[in-house]
Amino acid sequence: MLEKTTRINYLFDFYQSLLTPKQRNYMELYYLEDYSLGEISETFDVSRQAVYDNIRRTETMLEEYEKKLHLYEKFQKRQQVIAEMEAAVDKQELPKHTAVWLEQLQDLE
Repeated sequence: MLEKTTRINYLFDFYQSLLTPKQRNYMELYYLEDYSLGEISETFDVSRQAVYDNIRRTETMLEEYEKKLHLYEKFQKRQQVIAEMEAAVDKQELPKHTAVWLEQLQDLE
């Protein structure tokens, strides 16, 4: 469950601008603020089922965006390359100027 939550949080970070305000609100409350479905339904004066359906549809949409755009997948690969570069710099396997480039890459993330 934690792995799914982490993935959805990342997908939400990457694709939230493609969602409607209502979808963003529900997802923020449910995943970031840890509200229950009941608390969200009370806040927006809708049924618990409506909140559940909206969140599930939005999760599906986020996964579809990722299938098409691969932003999260590319992010993960960049993080892996950066970690490998850091390790090589620490072991002095790469030239010193590589450390500067590495810092610049990290700043972009």
